[in-house]
Amino acid sequence: MTDNLYKEIKNIEFDIKRWREELHRIPELGLDLPRTSEYIKNELDKLGIEYNTLLNGKAIVALIKGNKSEKTIAIRADMDGLPITEETGLEFSSKNGNMHACGHDGHMASLLAAAKILNENKSKLKGCVKLIFQPGEEYPGGAKPMIDAGVLENPKVDLIIGSHIGQLSKEVEFGNIGIKYGPMMASMDRFYVNVKGKGCHGAYPELGIDPIIMTAEIIQGIQNIKSREIAAVEPCVISICRVNGGINQNIIPDSVEIEGTVRALNKDLQVYISERIEEVVKNTTLSHGGEYDYEYDFKYPPLINNDEETEKLEKILRDSILKDNLTIIKNPLMGGEDMAFYLEKVPGVFFYLSNLKEVDGKNYNHHNSKFNIDEKELWKVVYTFVKYVFEYLA
Repeated sequence: MTDNLYKEIKNIEFDIKRWREELHRIPELGLDLPRTSEYIKNELDKLGIEYNTLLNGKAIVALIKGNKSEKTIAIRADMDGLPITEETGLEFSSKNGNMHACGHDGHMASLLAAAKILNENKSKLKGCVKLIFQPGEEYPGGAKPMIDAGVLENPKVDLIIGSHIGQLSKEVEFGNIGIKYGPMMASMDRFYVNVKGKGCHGAYPELGIDPIIMTAEIIQGIQNIKSREIAAVEPCVISICRVNGGINQNIIPDSVEIEGTVRALNKDLQVYISERIEEVVKNTTLSHGGEYDYEYDFKYPPLINNDEETEKLEKILRDSILKDNLTIIKNPLMGGEDMAFYLEKVPGVFFYLSNLKEVDGKNYNHHNSKFNIDEKELWKVVYTFVKYVFEYLA
């Protein structure tokens, strides 16, 4: 079967294109994707593949049973879009105010294609393939609630693989598959501070406790965490992205809000930064006689590929027709992906396909209203999925 895999995928290219374009027309947000979920279920019905739902019907888990049930490998695709009004001008553009501006339409199409081929060859599989169609990757995160709901059980998942298309890593040239050993993407955390002072007239600052002054010192102190407390060779990012306070030019406000994000590649550093931010806030406000509220949300953990499985995938691709389309990525990304939750629980590997397509003569990256992908390259994702599954279950 695998010797003819390329031919099998090329025979269903029309389906891959159709799935991607039909899904592209109906982007939905977060965890509640009624039209998208219904579309996936209808296509699985046509393919004769059994499935169940999780998260009150919002997530879909399909199962392809081979001739034995010794092992189970999972393939994951995310389904949600973004609150962006599309400006690509494509014939199949979304008209509902949302957009698949991160390639999740292509992720779903690739998984449907892999499902079709694997199901047609299931008699050759010594185990099961679990197909995970997950909502909410962009926000608020669908992987963890799916894990909590048992997606990795019944049957128990032994191995997992997933992918991302577009061009996340600049190291991966167009048409190439990019893989990376170890940490591939960073954690994605949020912090919030409400700096509380005492408002007063701007002409008489001695009568109040100025939260703007405290906020300025806090911002400087937070930035010093990365520049002065963490080794320069240790990748991490602390970005303050929102500062909100004050209502007029001559009134010192009662409070100022600060909100930002933290990105790191290991959990110990995540915890250290979370604690140090609060210490900076506490000590600064205390020295001025102010108070504070502090929130730190550990959202997505770092995405860390299993070295053994990454090595297997590299060998599979080097021995395949994709041997000249393989890039070993050197540098991790500071963006986040909730595929990380699955890789915390079971070994596996995540990979990239670079397939940006021009709109108006330019390439527009992820989360842009003119983001577009080249559907003709999606076969490489399908090929990689299927080869990896058969290597494991053959």
